[in-house]
Amino acid sequence: MDKTAIVAITKNGIKTAIHLKNNFSTWEIFCPSKFFKEGQDIEWFEDSTTAKVQELFQRYDSLVCIFSLGAVIRLVAPHMKDKKTDPAVIVIDDTAKFVISTLSGHIGGANELTEKIAKTLGAIPVITTAADVNKTIAVDLVGKEFGWTIDDNSTVTKVSAFMVNEEKIGVFQDAGRNDWWLPKKELPKNVHIYDSLDEMINSDCKGFLVISDKTLQSKELEDRSVIYRPKTLVIGVGLHWDTTKETIREGMDFCLSKFKLSVSSVAKFASIKKEADVKGLQELSKEMNVPLVYFDKSELSTITIPNPSEIVQSFEGTPSVSEASAIKASGGELIVQKQKFPPNLTIAIARSNT
Repeated sequence: MDKTAIVAITKNGIKTAIHLKNNFSTWEIFCPSKFFKEGQDIEWFEDSTTAKVQELFQRYDSLVCIFSLGAVIRLVAPHMKDKKTDPAVIVIDDTAKFVISTLSGHIGGANELTEKIAKTLGAIPVITTAADVNKTIAVDLVGKEFGWTIDDNSTVTKVSAFMVNEEKIGVFQDAGRNDWWLPKKELPKNVHIYDSLDEMINSDCKGFLVISDKTLQSKELEDRSVIYRPKTLVIGVGLHWDTTKETIREGMDFCLSKFKLSVSSVAKFASIKKEADVKGLQELSKEMNVPLVYFDKSELSTITIPNPSEIVQSFEGTPSVSEASAIKASGGELIVQKQKFPPNLTIAIARSNT
């Protein structure tokens, strides 16, 4: 859960902070000890506001400051690093008339939080990021609510500039949800959908948005694209109790490379439920921060698969582990049939429909 801190340094500001706390119960309030009152859910600080803001900037995901914009800028400026790691910073004036998205508007979520706070307070939200004021696509936010990631952030600024300056942008998608355009209306006039990468790259577009779980085979396309990786791939794993993390990783990487699939789109691992969990698979799941799901043999035995095995049936009680678990966990279709890695590893890959 995102951690949000509210800093209020005036009596009016404290009233506003309490109002917010009543609506967002997990948020924490920090105020100077000179305003101390018994019975309030507030952390009263003795040190300077400068020191407190520095501490909170480093500890929290979002920082709501109820005092002047200029003062907030001076306080946070020495601690800013980049938009991928800086917390969201929102400023509210002393009378709660304006709520200003100040730092990390897109990736950090300050713009979205500004809208929520303004609605709660009956205040005016102030958002100045170009994509928002121009009502166009925020390139760094596409698919964020679905857990999509961007392959290489170095192209975001360039393609964002093309977008807000209404240069022609091409879009190609072959994986993931297609309702990613949040306003749920027509795409901006400068954005064009293409059915193939070849058609798009040979167009007169300045930049591209690519939504795919496949690796690109063109350096030119990579350099001109923001590439989004939807979490669509499920790795089905058949293995022995002593199969190592390294062996599983090598098998998975081989399959992804052979079939030109991106490791960034791996959504989960799936396998059969054994008497004891296989340590190697657990370790790889943790190392990659990819969930691991298990299925009983009775569940797997009902799945229609292309490569049933009598040997697997005799040992596991189901004719398939890797293919069946991949299909079962994805709810979609098998795109990489069982690949064998002697002596005791099989890998299969399925793609989910969402």
